[in-house]
Amino acid sequence: MFQIGRDLSGGQWQWQWLSVARGLYRYAPLVVADEPSAALDARAEHAVFATLLGRSGAGAHRITVLVTHRLANVRHADQILVLKRGRLIEHGRHEQLMSLGGTYHELFTLQARAYGASAGEPDTVPA
Repeated sequence: MFQIGRDLSGGQWQWQWLSVARGLYRYAPLVVADEPSAALDARAEHAVFATLLGRSGAGAHRITVLVTHRLANVRHADQILVLKRGRLIEHGRHEQLMSLGGTYHELFTLQARAYGASAGEPDTVPA
């Protein structure tokens, strides 16, 4: 089924690491990160987002635009924009969007439920 597909070479994976590192450690007033952790393991992904949060927090004078499908990575964002077919359908902070019960709530809940069940924790995410 995937006979004509291609995977990134080792060198291409290295370029992704280099791109992530440049975005994290080089001063820039605006950083756009499009799925920056797609090829990273869980530890590396955690380090990337911990660094992003630390460098983009209050008083940092930096804007980070993060494009991602992993919603756990945007929980602490100042503003979350939910797009559907190229149109803005919801925006706000995590708590606001969860209370709306819309698309963000639905997708976040689906992802969170999978992690809670796999970690042996009780399912505390609203149905």
